[in-house]
Amino acid sequence: MSARGGEQRIPRPPGARAGGPAPWSHLPADRRRLSLAQVRERCAALPAPQPPPFEMPGSRPAAVLVPLFEAGGEANVVLTKRPETMPSHQGEIAFPGGGLRPGVDATLRDAALREAEEEIGLPPAAVEVVAELDTLATVGSRFTITPFVGIADPLPRLVPHPGEVVKIFEVPLSELLEDDAFHEEFWGSPDRAIAFFELPDETVWGATARVLVAFLAHLTASL
Repeated sequence: MSARGGEQRIPRPPGARAGGPAPWSHLPADRRRLSLAQVRERCAALPAPQPPPFEMPGSRPAAVLVPLFEAGGEANVVLTKRPETMPSHQGEIAFPGGGLRPGVDATLRDAALREAEEEIGLPPAAVEVVAELDTLATVGSRFTITPFVGIADPLPRLVPHPGEVVKIFEVPLSELLEDDAFHEEFWGSPDRAIAFFELPDETVWGATARVLVAFLAHLTASL
């Protein structure tokens, strides 16, 4: 297996400190393997989505899709890697998604589905949207991002957009839930919790990691 962690640019401040454990750290390994049916059931029990606790002036609405499918009897998520040629977030791991286009997208849900089709060739008709997650705000890019969970099972053949995606990869949720995958750091004062998932050759952080932590915490809360 490849070493965990990638070459993503992490603007870690000098005073960064170790954070807390994962919300699922108490679970034994055999309870961290979730079927797609279990995920669907827990998505149905999600509370109403909440707005972000803060919003940067001039923030733009955006949406991402959290695509799920089943392989080997367990739920997997689809992630993408951005090319180094992008104007921002070069080389970062992300969900398919982007900004709301007035006149094109009637809703944020429509924006998430449109972006998923454009970026990875996932047809909207192949996706069943089963949940809307809490909206979160970003500071650097000034987006307010609404994530939607979509089930695509069976998963059709995916094709990366050559200008927006250099890699599509599929990750079992159980891998994200492993003890050596997640860690948290505190940045700044007052403490700002920054989440990381260390995957083989890649590091997931930023807004994508924030979405994953909240989603996985809900999925594992009642296990």
